[in-house]
Amino acid sequence: MAPAVPRSGDAIFANVERVNAELFTLTYGAIVRQLLTDLEEVEEVNKQLDQMGYNIGIRLIDEFLAKSNVTRCVNFRETAEVIAKVGFKMFLGVTASVTNWDQEGTCCSLILEDNPLVDFVELPDTCQGLYYCNILSGVVRGALEMVSMKTEITWIRDMLRGDDAFELQVKLLKQVPEEYPYKDDE
Repeated sequence: MAPAVPRSGDAIFANVERVNAELFTLTYGAIVRQLLTDLEEVEEVNKQLDQMGYNIGIRLIDEFLAKSNVTRCVNFRETAEVIAKVGFKMFLGVTASVTNWDQEGTCCSLILEDNPLVDFVELPDTCQGLYYCNILSGVVRGALEMVSMKTEITWIRDMLRGDDAFELQVKLLKQVPEEYPYKDDE
């Protein structure tokens, strides 16, 4: 039997069960609107969206690894490329570009030209501090934490604020060594 070959984001996206894009977008918008109503403070909504994304990310990584046949990434640079080209395509139907690497190779930007979460969205003046897509930063952070990478995710640019793209800065804080619950040689 031949070893499993990693699948491209397009191949996975073609075979994944999908939800209607408009339904997805409108449902996410309703969640954000309800959070704004319940929590009243925009900064609290940002924190809640990040936490929701984190909870999704720690579960989503299992599905990603099972369906993508991706092997262990060698370094953070390769991990960022896999997230941008396979992960975003698999779950959102879009790809991101990876740019702005620092010299240590521990910080980069993921740039989304297209973001299905923001179709039909305009932020009112009262929500100018809102990171509407903050759930994505939580998803990336949660998924990376499950593969032993402690990260910090920050929004740099946001098209809902008048920028030309969506840009997430991903900074690797530390590579957590894997711990096994028992010794195999005993």
